[in-house]
Amino acid sequence: MQARIPHILLCICFSVSFNIHAQIDQNPLPSTPDSLQKKDIIQNDNLKIESKGIITVPRNPIVNDSVRTDTVNNAALTDIVKKEASGYQRMSKVENKMYLYDEAKIQYGDIELTAGRIILNNNNDNVFAAGIKDSTGYTQRPVFKQGSNVVEPDSIFFNYKTKKALIYNSRTQDGELNIIAEASKRVNDSVYYMRNAKFTTSEDVDNPEYYFLARKIKFVPDSKVVTGLVNMYIADVPTPLGLPYGFFPLADKQSSGFIIPSFGDNRNRGFFLQNGGYYFAISDYVDLKVLGDIYTNGSYGLRFDSNYAFRYKFNGRVSLRYEKLFIEERGFPNFSEQQIFNFRWNHNQDQKANPSSRFSASVNLGSSQFFRQSVNQTNTGNFLNNSFNSSISYSKTFEGEPGMNLNISATHSQNTNTEQINMTLPTLQFSINRIYPFEPKFRAKKGAIENINLQYNLRGENRIQTTDSLFLKPQMFDDLNAGIQHSIPITTNFKVFDHFSVSTNLNYQETWVFETFEPFFDEESQTIARDTISGFDSYRTYNVSASVGTTVYGMFNFGDDKKIKAIRHVMRPTVSYSINPGFDQYFEEINIPGVGTTPDRTRQVSRFDGTLFGAPNPNFASSMSFGLTNDFEAKVRKKDTTLTGDEAYKKVKLLSNLGLNASYNFAADSLKLSPISLRGNIPLFDEKVNINIIGALDMYALDSNNRRINTLNINNGGSLFRLTRANVSFGYRLSNEDFTKEEEDEDEEQDEEEDLNNDTFLSGGRPDDLFGSGDPLNDRLNPNGKKDKPKTDDNEFYNYKPPWSLNLQYAMTYNNSARQNEISSHSIMFSGDIELSPRWSIGGSSGFDLVDPGFTFTQLRFSRDLKSWQMSFNWRPIGNQRSWFFFIGIKSGIFRDIKYDKNREPDRRLN
Repeated sequence: MQARIPHILLCICFSVSFNIHAQIDQNPLPSTPDSLQKKDIIQNDNLKIESKGIITVPRNPIVNDSVRTDTVNNAALTDIVKKEASGYQRMSKVENKMYLYDEAKIQYGDIELTAGRIILNNNNDNVFAAGIKDSTGYTQRPVFKQGSNVVEPDSIFFNYKTKKALIYNSRTQDGELNIIAEASKRVNDSVYYMRNAKFTTSEDVDNPEYYFLARKIKFVPDSKVVTGLVNMYIADVPTPLGLPYGFFPLADKQSSGFIIPSFGDNRNRGFFLQNGGYYFAISDYVDLKVLGDIYTNGSYGLRFDSNYAFRYKFNGRVSLRYEKLFIEERGFPNFSEQQIFNFRWNHNQDQKANPSSRFSASVNLGSSQFFRQSVNQTNTGNFLNNSFNSSISYSKTFEGEPGMNLNISATHSQNTNTEQINMTLPTLQFSINRIYPFEPKFRAKKGAIENINLQYNLRGENRIQTTDSLFLKPQMFDDLNAGIQHSIPITTNFKVFDHFSVSTNLNYQETWVFETFEPFFDEESQTIARDTISGFDSYRTYNVSASVGTTVYGMFNFGDDKKIKAIRHVMRPTVSYSINPGFDQYFEEINIPGVGTTPDRTRQVSRFDGTLFGAPNPNFASSMSFGLTNDFEAKVRKKDTTLTGDEAYKKVKLLSNLGLNASYNFAADSLKLSPISLRGNIPLFDEKVNINIIGALDMYALDSNNRRINTLNINNGGSLFRLTRANVSFGYRLSNEDFTKEEEDEDEEQDEEEDLNNDTFLSGGRPDDLFGSGDPLNDRLNPNGKKDKPKTDDNEFYNYKPPWSLNLQYAMTYNNSARQNEISSHSIMFSGDIELSPRWSIGGSSGFDLVDPGFTFTQLRFSRDLKSWQMSFNWRPIGNQRSWFFFIGIKSGIFRDIKYDKNREPDRRLN
């Protein structure tokens, strides 16, 4: 059971090592079992046992008026015994016993015993301790301390010479586990016995929802645990779930073990066993979990998961999943089969490991249909995601003058709809930091000459474009495209008229390729074909640009007695000019013969077309660009009227990053003005809602074929601008915490960090539940993917304020570039959760498409907190993913295999 039972029993046995906190039982001291006879420890005692099991001692009329402290030296003892009591102390010379009553205390070496009553027998070195039973109940229970170990039973027999002990009704807690033992016996340092030991993860140990009962236990430290019958009780009702006996070797480290599978039936594949396997505790730094699924129709799946960590160095996780799936049985007309796999690797390097170099990896690749077809992977965020992305990179910084940087990376991008894959294996980037050749040595740089700087950048890349069907096959390397590009940017900046910043740039590029293409006209196909030419080739380009910008501030004051004191407007205009020479020397003209009445025509092509970085631009360009960014802020009076001065006002953003950009190409023969792009952000409700606006305006008109012509739209009977594209989007999250005065920022930051580590986000999905949350099949410990928050209010059902949250996302896209005048996409998505009571919660995720009316992916979630147990039901009522999932199980990770789940999988059709 994945090394859980040895851990549980080890925790139980720790209780007899005096890591115990006792509880008050209605019957504090049961009769002693035959196997745990008191005569093994105590002899010649005149104690009496009452009918209710409380050991009593006759009171002595001699009572001391004050606390008395004394010491006793005994030749049989190796240390001084110190004793004291608030009630009385009586020494019986005939019995050779010491009686202590009321707040009694004995100290012997590192042993300290306090209780309501203590009897010290000097004949056999035995000590008996118990509480005081009176009209108020059972008080002053014994507390036994030895070093850092503490035990608080109902009563205890202890021999301070042999160190043997009998303990009744003890309780201990180790992590999530609570253990209650009816009787425990310590024979020596090597052997311990327990009787009727209960262990549970329930917080209410007096009335646990469930527990496991072990009748007899023998524990040998650092060696083994032997148990008798162990079975599970639910609400004190025994169940058949258990073991007749057990023998478990013990180790103080994690250990390997079997993982029990779940069973069920699938309408397409028959009966199955899922998630069964073995856990390998390889070392303190790495582990491995191997799981498998098997179905009666022949389908099967394998999963390998490994976590590794090296403190202050690195940590990571590797996961490989493979499934071979069949629909129906062989020979049936609708039989189909498919092989799918997924590989994930996340590696993080500690920042303190090496400040000058860093290695990181985030890999998610495999079959495009894995998350949609996998039987045992139904994570909502994963199968709604349309792309896989991976990146592995190593970076190195070389200290010195000038500093240098090296980065080697491999990337992967995969579209799960088109099944197209783009990879770089690898990409090498090398750069030399900025060098200021004219920088003065003893003062700051001034002017254009002293600010001249240059860099060197190198980029080399191997690019592969392939498909799912050719992935990891030799054919995927047939179209490998490689190239190296060098660039040397030379820049300088200076001030003009104290308010304008001027920057100039000269950029030189040299491109190397190892394969070019010779174009020719193929008369058979009447198209331009290419022959591949292997060998080194290169071309060189350059361009020059300059820009000038400034910042303009405007203030509109309304007066101190106004609610809005002032509005500030900040403008950042920029103007830039660039020259890009035409490099037509790398092009040649190919004559394309006309057909029929169609005349011959020529076309410019280059041998660098189709190479990694493409061919240079053959057309000369001389263009000027314009840009303007605006920000509007207001000073608004706060609601608190007692504040004065600047404290009485707060800054509120009205418009943020409202800007436009356009360019004008002087060298073009027509259509010189580019469309004007617009952008802006409107913050609302204290910036909790940010409305993002993107648009494009075109000044040119369209002809009858909806193509741009060199005529202004206003001269063609239209308006000054044509709105060709627009997009509006915003998101808003609202919860009950927004209406409370106290904000728990630390908890929110912790929740966000946990969300970024969930399985959905690491697989490329969203960290929130906007597209639905994971289901119990993928999150055994917590079906809703949320950590339980401790409830501190004992009266949690009274004056209960249900926590709730609502997440909204809205997006609309408008297209009119060719007179479509249509809204191409228009949708709203929402998700929410509410706790109807401290134990009941419901939630849902859905959306609505306003273009093609209908609901998008919809999920309803129901959860019931059963204290130590968790029950949940997830339902997808509509769409291609119609399914439901039911789960009930113990929350604790120790007993995660004690669960029941049932699901109806979505309809699937294999390719």
